[in-house]
Order: sequence, then structure tokens, then C-alpha cells
Amino acid sequence: MSALQILAADGVSGSLGSIGYGLAAIGPGVGVGIIFGNGTQALARQPEAAGLIRANQILGFAFCEALALIGLVMPFVYGT
Repeated sequence: MSALQILAADGVSGSLGSIGYGLAAIGPGVGVGIIFGNGTQALARQPEAAGLIRANQILGFAFCEALALIGLVMPFVYGT
């Protein structure tokens, strides 16, 4: 018996919630990359504004991660 048949016999199954979270994690990942990439460019152009830029980066990062956490919780809430 092949490994694939053994896995199929054991009942490997995915739910729509886990697939949905996998897709939902793409957005915050891209958002965090954009935030820190543009923040690095902004720091290189205006080093004197480092405090303001860093504060805005952290705020944007927090919002992106909140979206990821909401995406993680929703499959459990709806039970799919």
C-alpha cells in the first residue's frame, strides 16, 4: 500500500475554513511586506522623520496582523 493510500484511508480531510484561512493569510502577508518595504524607502529618503515613519509602520503592521487573526478565528466561529 502506498503512502498516499494510507493517508487517504486514515481520513485526511480539509475543511473550507482551513482553506479559507490559507487564502486569507496571503493578504496580510503582502500588506506587511508593503508596509515595511515602503517604510524602509521612506527612512532612506528622510532619516529625520524616523520616529513618525516608525510609528506609522507599527500602526499599519498592527492592522494587518489583526486581519490575519480575524481570518484565523472565523473558521472556528462558523464551524466550517
